[in-house]
Amino acid sequence: MAIISLLIHNGEADFNPIKKKNNATSGNISTKLAKLKSAGYIDVIKTFRNNYPLTLSRIIPKGITAFENYVEAIKTYIEPETDQ
Repeated sequence: MAIISLLIHNGEADFNPIKKKNNATSGNISTKLAKLKSAGYIDVIKTFRNNYPLTLSRIIPKGITAFENYVEAIKTYIEPETDQ
């Protein structure tokens, strides 16, 4: 969920900052991005900037919803239940 949380915060991110922030290999990040794209959570846009390849990942609504659901599920484990 680290990539998703980064994209939630920034909206989109270049491949290299994602790689650096996650302290991961290119292959590892490529695999994770492919899985997130396959799940319909992100768009991956491949283009060029100054004649160099540029891979941008952008969060899409389904990814935002999945992240929000994940956060709510985690909260049920860390927030104490209240008796009513």
